[in-house]
Amino acid sequence: MKTLHEYADMVEARLDALLPEMADGAYEMGGMPWLLANSMHYSLMAGGKRLRPAMLLAAVEMLGGDAGEALDFACAVEMIHTYSLIHDDLPGMDDDTLRRGRPTNHVVFGVGPAILAGDGLLNFAFETMLRAASAHPQRAAANLAAICEIAHGSGVTGMIAGQAMDLHCERADGGDAGALDYIQRGKTACMFAYPLRAAARLADADAAQLTALSDYGMAFGLLFQATDDLLDVTGSADAMGKTLGKDAASGKLTCVSALGIDGTRARIEREHRAAVDALSIFGARAAFFVQLVDDMVERTH
Repeated sequence: MKTLHEYADMVEARLDALLPEMADGAYEMGGMPWLLANSMHYSLMAGGKRLRPAMLLAAVEMLGGDAGEALDFACAVEMIHTYSLIHDDLPGMDDDTLRRGRPTNHVVFGVGPAILAGDGLLNFAFETMLRAASAHPQRAAANLAAICEIAHGSGVTGMIAGQAMDLHCERADGGDAGALDYIQRGKTACMFAYPLRAAARLADADAAQLTALSDYGMAFGLLFQATDDLLDVTGSADAMGKTLGKDAASGKLTCVSALGIDGTRARIEREHRAAVDALSIFGARAAFFVQLVDDMVERTH
C-alpha cells in the first residue's frame, strides 16, 4: 500500500488533467469559459492534504481492488469537498477571507463567480464519476453503488444537512450536545465515511467490511472535527492556513463551546479508540488507516 503522500500525488496529477487552467479570454462552444474554469481550478488546485480521496484509494487497495480504476471517483470526492469549502467561505456562510493559506475564492473572483465555481465543481464531480463508470459497463452495479454512496454522504441527509444545522444553531444562538453531534456527523464525518463506503462498493467488499469502513470513517471524521475545533482555539493561523477564532466570534456550536477544551480532548481520545477498534476486522492490512488516525490526534494543521 502506498503512503498518504503517494496517493495525494496521484490525485493531484489527475485533478490537474481533468481541470487544466485556461488562458484568459479562451472559450469554445460546448466547453467551459475561462473565468469559470480558472475559478474552479484556483480552489481545486490550492493544495491541501487530499485526505478524503487518498483514503478512498487506500481502502480500495486494502480490499484488493484497483486504485487506478477508482482514481476518478477519488478525484470527484475532492471536487465535492472543494465546492463545500468555496461555499462555506462565502459571506452568507462563514464569511472567511483565507483558505489553504491564500485568499478565498470569492475574494479573488467575486461572490457570484465563486458560487458558480462551487456549483461547477459539484456537477463536474458527478460528470467525472459517471464517465468513469460508463468506461467499465461490466462493473456498472458496483460503480453506481459507489456514486450513490458519495451522493448520500455529500447530500441533504449528509454534508448539506450538517451545514444547514450549523447555520441554524449559529443564528439561533446556541444548541445542545445532540445538535452538535448531528452537525459534525453531517458536515464533516459523512465526507469521510461515505467515500470509504464507496471504496467498499468499488472493491466488492462484504457487509462486515462495509460496516467496518463506515464505522471507521464516522469516528475518524468526528475526531477530525474535534481536533479542528481545538486548533481553532489553540492552533496557529500560519499552520492551519485559515483564519482562527472565527467560530467563537460568530457563536458557532463546536466541541469547545459545548464540551470545553478538556471535554474536546476526551472526545478525541474516545473517537480514536472507536476508529482503531473498527479496523480490527482487517488486521495488519489496515496499518495505513491506523497510522492515519494516530497522526490525526497529533495534527497541528
